[in-house]
Parts: sequence; structure tokens; C-alpha cells
Amino acid sequence: MENTWSDLKLKLSDSTHDTLKELGFQHMTPVQAACIPLFMSNKDVAAEAVTGSGKTLAFVIPILEILQRRTETLRKHEVGALIITPTRELALQIDEVISAFTKRLPQLSQLLLIGGGNPVADIKKYQENGANIIVCTPGRLEDILRRKEDGLNLAGHLKSLEVLVLDEADRLLDMGFEMSINTILSYLPKQRRTGLFSATQTKEVEALVRAGLRNPVRITVKEKNVAENVQQRTPASLDNLYMMCRSDEKFNHLVAFLRSHGNEKHMVFFSTCAGVDYFSSALRELLKNTRVMSIHGKMKQKRNKIFAQFRQAESGVLVCTDVMARGVDIPEVNWVLQFDPPSNASAFVHRSGRTARMGREGSAVVFLLPEEDTYIEFIAINQKVTLTQYRPGYEVKDVLPKLRKMALKDRAMYEKAMRAFVSFVQFYRKHECSLIFRYKDLHIPSLARGFGLLKIPSMPELRGQQFPEFIAADVDISTIPYKDKQREKLRQQRLREGVTDDKKKKFKPKSSWSDQKEAKGRKQDRRMRKEMAGKRKVEQTFKEKEDDLAELARDTRLLKKLKKGKITADSCDKELCWGRGVQERVKMMWKVDHLKGFR
Repeated sequence: MENTWSDLKLKLSDSTHDTLKELGFQHMTPVQAACIPLFMSNKDVAAEAVTGSGKTLAFVIPILEILQRRTETLRKHEVGALIITPTRELALQIDEVISAFTKRLPQLSQLLLIGGGNPVADIKKYQENGANIIVCTPGRLEDILRRKEDGLNLAGHLKSLEVLVLDEADRLLDMGFEMSINTILSYLPKQRRTGLFSATQTKEVEALVRAGLRNPVRITVKEKNVAENVQQRTPASLDNLYMMCRSDEKFNHLVAFLRSHGNEKHMVFFSTCAGVDYFSSALRELLKNTRVMSIHGKMKQKRNKIFAQFRQAESGVLVCTDVMARGVDIPEVNWVLQFDPPSNASAFVHRSGRTARMGREGSAVVFLLPEEDTYIEFIAINQKVTLTQYRPGYEVKDVLPKLRKMALKDRAMYEKAMRAFVSFVQFYRKHECSLIFRYKDLHIPSLARGFGLLKIPSMPELRGQQFPEFIAADVDISTIPYKDKQREKLRQQRLREGVTDDKKKKFKPKSSWSDQKEAKGRKQDRRMRKEMAGKRKVEQTFKEKEDDLAELARDTRLLKKLKKGKITADSCDKELCWGRGVQERVKMMWKVDHLKGFR
């Protein structure tokens, strides 16, 4: 039996009830029924729940109720609640949900702090409008906290903080925000309510729970697969499927699928930003009657606009990386297509969870190569998700020749294809599930055909290998023009000046990208150890200075006692020299004799 909002033991305010009714939320989800009463009764909460289970309202409602019930109203710039999320899209979504409630609460102001814009504009907005609730990404908040220009003192206004929420906590740590989170926590008061919300629990999240929460209540909400009587990490209304096909068949299947489901809403996941750039451009050419959008982590200004457009769209295709895999709630997504293998098992769950949200139905398909078939059993064991084979009912046409024609007509497409191929090979070589996704089993000629390449690029990972099965295009690559006339004009000018593409490169890497990444990681570790050693040295020096000051104060007190006649000169000398080494005693005796001259 579903719980209604009136079933809560702690009565909600009228404004909250009215907003919930307006938004159409009549019943509480299990995670909401479990978290809200605890959060509102001064408990720290660590919640794990499947994607699409309503975690956002589970912390938004307690925040609003807690801030309304304060005995002292928050001033304009005092921050009462802080919500930290890993991505801009999730922050925008949470800010939108809060706005629906705060329009009835004029006494509470809110502020969104995310990357992609000018931080000076954010500072100005905070100074003019204030902020009782801040929704942010870690990097931007850390940047604002460190800034001191124009009398900004956000750190000082965080002393009134009542509630801290870390949404998608495991992703915050996965994305390398651990140092930023630790820095932010150092600015926050210890006496606060803290909530950690995540779809998966990791060792890093467990460490954060122990470090940042005071005796937390742990909540785990999972879906039950009635047919198999097991707990699973994806919604029960989600149909999980897989499709087997070779590397040079995958894109043909993707195009055929999207053509046969033209009036629906889809999300297509790729492993790299370069892959998103290339294949989204290709799909726009091949799917003339379908709106194709793209989002990846390297996009700066356009991401927020594209995200908002896709949310409002009734149909279309969003080609994206895992930046869109966590937390975001996009209405009416019918299919999630995982073109590339996910980086880890939890990423599979989060990608699939973009559909079938809040009880709605949806389907997810992961494309697998024949040699990757053990992934099906792995997901069943690791994530308790059963995959069934998807049998297409559409006609598959070979569109790969069209990919080659696009590259021959536009140099930009040729370059995008090369970058996408290189980035995928590098990604696959360092896949976290390397026992299943084995780089040695990757058939490079078939993969190159699947990318529509004119030739296989030279790269450290393929050094010394020959691929007679791949037939390169019989064309002089240097003659391929840019479709953009201005860009082609600049290229021709460089050619006349004798500047080729090879000469533009500042250096040629001697090692593979993955090896360079490992070397960079080791360099960062050395720098961090050096910084920590320097910090310990500063702390040790400071402690020594404190000890010297304490010793000087003690000596001063003894000399004052001697001057007042409370102790004898011999006992004073003995006290001054007591417990020191030979060298220190000699120095101290000189000091005593020197001081006696001033008695």
C-alpha cells in the first residue's frame, strides 16, 4: 500500500502540500517515506536507492521544512542548505525542483553555482540577491569559497548552515572531486544535518559516511524482481536487453533502430567525447527527419541549453557520454541505447536508469560484440540485472559507405572519425572490466570499417601492426577539403606557406595515451606527497615556535619570582637548566648569567 504525504508523522507545511499537489505527487516513494521523517528529526542519513526512485524530493522537502521552522529567520546572505551534485545537468534539475516550492516561500532565496559561465556573474548575483539555499557543483563552489574580492565572504555565511546534501555521492568521488569535497567540508560547521544519496554504495562513499556523518541512519531501497524473487538495482518496469553484433555492424544497427523508432525519445551512450562529436554529426546526416542533439563533458557553453531543449522535446535523439548517466530526470525517454560498453558495472545501471523512471515503462539495449558475451552473466551476478536478447524486427541497411563519402566531402568529418577511433581504442585498452573487454580480442580492421575510416591512423597502441584485411580509400588525404569555406581558405593559406598538418604538431608522443595517463597520475601523486610533506614541515615548525614561546613564558615567570624574592638564585638557575641536554644547558647557563646582569 502506497503512503500519502498526510501519513507522515511530522506534518508538512501548507505551501509544501500545495506544491506537491500542483506537481501531481500524490504518493510517497519508499525512499521518500524512509528518509523524510529521519531527516526532519535531526538524523544524518546515508541512502542508497535505485535510479528513478524519487531521491530528489527525499532531501528537498526536509530542507524546505527545516529552514521554515527555524526560530530565527535566515538573513539575506546566510546559507541554510547546501546541495552538491557531480554534474551541471543534475544541479539544474534540482534547482528547478526547488524553484517550484520556493515560489510560495518568498522568505527563502536560492542560488545555482555551476560551471560553464562566468564566476564573477555568480558572485554578483549572490551579493545582490543573497542565497539561503545553494545548489552547486564542487569545482565552482570551491572556486567561489576561495575568492575574496569585493568583500565576498561566502565562507563566513556558511556558519549558519543547517543541512548539507551530497547527491550521487559515489559519482562525486569517481569524478575526482574528493579533494574539492574535503576543502568544502573544512568550511562547514560540524553541527549540521548531512545526507548522502546514491544509487550505488562504494568504499569511497563508505569512508565519507564515517568521516562526515554523525551516527548516520542507513537506508537501502531496492526493486524486487517478482519473477525471480531477487533484489535488483534497476527499476522493475525497465526491460533490460542486449544485442550481439560485430564492430562493423553496430552503427548499421543503430541507424536502422532509430529509423524504425522515429517518433520516440532516445538516449545513445558513447564512451568518449570524440565519439559523441563524430557519430552525432553522422546521425544528423543520415536521420533527416529526426532531431539529433549531443552532450559531452568537454562542451562548455551549450550544455545547459541543449539539456533543456531535450527535456522539453517530445521526440528525438540525445547522443551523450556518461556525463548524462547520473541522476538527471528527462521526461518520457523510451529507449536507452548503450552503443559502447560502459566503463564499469555501476555505469551500466545508471545509464539504463534514464528510462523507466518513477514507475513508468522503458527499455534499455546494450550493444555487445560476440567475444563480449560473458558480460551478460557478469551483470546478472554483479548488479542482479537479467539481460534478455533483443531480436530486431527492422531491415538493416549498410550505411558505412555513406560515412566514407561524408569524410571524402568534408575534412572535418574525416578528422572527427580519426579522433573518435583513436579515443575508443585508448578507452578500450584501459577498460575497467578488462577480463571481459579484452583489448587483444578487439578486431581493429572490423572496428575501423565500423567507424567509416578512410585509413587506419598511426598511434602508439597500434605501432608495428599490419592490417591487410582493411582496405584504405584510394585517395590523397591532403586533397580532402573542409566543407566550411572559411576553414578551407585558412587551410589552403597554410599549405601555400608550407605548413602541413604534420608540421603543426608540436610533438609526437612516444608512448600510448594510457601510459601517458598513468605517468601523469604518478606525477600528481608525487606532487601531493610533496605538498603533504611541506604541510607537515610547516606544522612542525609552528609547533616548535609554540614550544619556544611556552618556554620563554616559563622562564619569565621564574625571573619574576626571583625578583620578588619568592625563590633563591640557585633554585632559579636549577629550574632554568632542568631537563635540557648538555648543549642546551651551556646555552641556558649563558642566558642565566646574561639575565643576572639585569636583575
